[in-house]
Amino acid sequence: MSKAINPKQKAFLIDMTKCTGCRGCQVACKQWNQLKAEETEFFSGEGYQNPPAMSEYTFTRIKFRDYQKNGQNEFAFYKEMCMHCDDPACASVCPVGAFDKTAEGPVIYKADRCIGCRFCMIACPFGVPKYEWSKGLPLVKKCTGCYSRVKEGMQPACATACPTAITYGSREDLIKLAEERLSKNPGKYINKLYGKEEAGGTTVLYLTNLPFDELGFKKITLRPLPEYTWQALRFVPAAFLTVGGSLSALSWITHRRDRLKNEKEAAEQVETPAQEKED
Repeated sequence: MSKAINPKQKAFLIDMTKCTGCRGCQVACKQWNQLKAEETEFFSGEGYQNPPAMSEYTFTRIKFRDYQKNGQNEFAFYKEMCMHCDDPACASVCPVGAFDKTAEGPVIYKADRCIGCRFCMIACPFGVPKYEWSKGLPLVKKCTGCYSRVKEGMQPACATACPTAITYGSREDLIKLAEERLSKNPGKYINKLYGKEEAGGTTVLYLTNLPFDELGFKKITLRPLPEYTWQALRFVPAAFLTVGGSLSALSWITHRRDRLKNEKEAAEQVETPAQEKED
């Protein structure tokens, strides 16, 4: 049975044959999300990418892969980011509903609900959610797909900054565009659109001229991952789920208390000048 088409859903089409490795997308992501810089080394051991991995301060990065072509050393580039799955595993395992798949495509994260259980980190097959290890009360950080921009009719920051490789638009239209490129250029690309079916379909689609496994792409089941995560959760002890529920309630109470406190302080600040004026 074919999946119903969502006309609102947007997507990224990343054509890696057009990527120059300029890393403008990394810079744009840092700027828009106001992410701190990280102290890194030029060569991390895995390749020439920098920083060496995504983190609480890095939501996207360009990975470098070197290979031999006609006896010459060549570079291939791969933009790593949240895949914004159509049926996200992170949302399926979160006990407090901190992740939400939007109609426009991005999978957004609600920090005010998070209890820091890290189930999402275990469930995500792409290793995207990252923990705030630098904080005493850590939560989770990840790419939001620039949802605040998308819902206002703008493109994500990385897509706006990219000069060549990223096309952003209707997922349905981008799939047609990608398949057209494959049919018209049989010798230019590997005959596969990564993300069209992986994990039940993702919002990020890739074309490349090199085998995906050689670029570091993981081989992912075509079934939506929540089908597996719910099977796994059946074996989680009930006592553990009860603890998770208790933590969820405690987190909600704490957030509510803080919110009421902030609202009270704001109200007092408004009332005080008015009283001084009357006196």
